[in-house]
Amino acid sequence: MSQASIAEQAPGVFQLSGVLDYLSAPALREQGARLIGASSAAACVIDCTTVEKSSSVGLALLLAFLRDAAAAGKPLTLRGLPADMRQIAEVSELLELLPLEA
Repeated sequence: MSQASIAEQAPGVFQLSGVLDYLSAPALREQGARLIGASSAAACVIDCTTVEKSSSVGLALLLAFLRDAAAAGKPLTLRGLPADMRQIAEVSELLELLPLEA
């Protein structure tokens, strides 16, 4: 069973962690959308530094979180994108769409 979580660590800063795959994504998708919408912060950050492993499902999850933040009128940036997710984004020609923190 896949172990993964998303939690608000500080106002607008969400820690995404664990293994992102087809088993963990549905619950993360629901929880992340709820957290982003409920956050009182004007902007959001998804911190991916503790993601252990990700399939393309993890990238789809990040894109969904971007849509959630846009719908809530909040800019969102991604922090600490792991190498496997970055590689999937490059191959999929999505890297330039991801708002990566400098």
